[in-house]
Amino acid sequence: MFDVITFGSATKDIFLRPKENNIVNGDQFSSGSGVCFSLGSKIRTDEIYFTSGGGGTNAAATFAKQGFSVAYCGKVGRDSAGDAILRELNYYGVDTQLISYSDEKLTNHSVILDTPEVDRTIFVYKGASETQEKRDVFFEDLNAKWFYFAPFSLNTKNLFYDLIDYALREKIDFFINPGKDQLKDEKIKDVLKKAKIVLMNLEETSMLLRASHFDKKKLIKEIADLRDGITLITLGFEGAVACFDGIFYYSKPIISGAVDRTGAGDSFGSGFLSEFMRSKNIKESIQFAVANSTSCVQEKGAKNGLLRGSENYSKPKVFKSKNIEEII
Repeated sequence: MFDVITFGSATKDIFLRPKENNIVNGDQFSSGSGVCFSLGSKIRTDEIYFTSGGGGTNAAATFAKQGFSVAYCGKVGRDSAGDAILRELNYYGVDTQLISYSDEKLTNHSVILDTPEVDRTIFVYKGASETQEKRDVFFEDLNAKWFYFAPFSLNTKNLFYDLIDYALREKIDFFINPGKDQLKDEKIKDVLKKAKIVLMNLEETSMLLRASHFDKKKLIKEIADLRDGITLITLGFEGAVACFDGIFYYSKPIISGAVDRTGAGDSFGSGFLSEFMRSKNIKESIQFAVANSTSCVQEKGAKNGLLRGSENYSKPKVFKSKNIEEII
């Protein structure tokens, strides 16, 4: 039996840092600004970097580095990118026997345009992971104490609900980090109520609650009232909150700034569950989650900076109260 099985995407990430970046401001961009290049020109890049990503494999790497027995259940293409992801997972000690393969679609890819001191822009190809179905999964082999669900897409939502039903039937605890596509589904609220632990950011919390406001304290209180289990809300550079049994736990980041924010949410969620499986202590779990996420974003790639089980780390201060206004 595994300690945990992770589900979600597996992605080949390609980081590019163009030599020149032309930032253009305008209302035509949803963020208010865009990165523009001359049409038909060759754009020189100063740096190129290859790594792997995807919520399912990122989380699996944390669990493996923390010494847990972990398997990844996902889908890749029969291509060099898929082969590279399998080699990397094997290197970390992640069991890959539950992985299935697509003959029609390539492995998921992301091309990240890194604009130093500004932001990043990501081109996303959703391939093999989008084709994973119930027939790709050998349910009789899903023997674990925990299931960790990274975001699923609309194309794989039926498989997600099949896996949830299996976990409930077999009394397997599960952690859910729902994606934006999932939060649009009316069924998701009932599923999240059954999860042991749920992780979302503020935007996702607002989507789930169908809230017209973006008052973070109000959103946190509303989501805490919705669930009986542990709810985690990440606040970006402001830190994170855990809610359980009428108590709020708040921790600020250990340090500010990041080299690469890819995998920040995955490293936080899998970090929290790693410590929670060990100690069942919420305060210690949020401390390790923040530390793991902080370490992750100090290096390029979603897995390179993840903490190892024997590695010392700084523990951030945790503020605890029944009143969210007292700690944020």
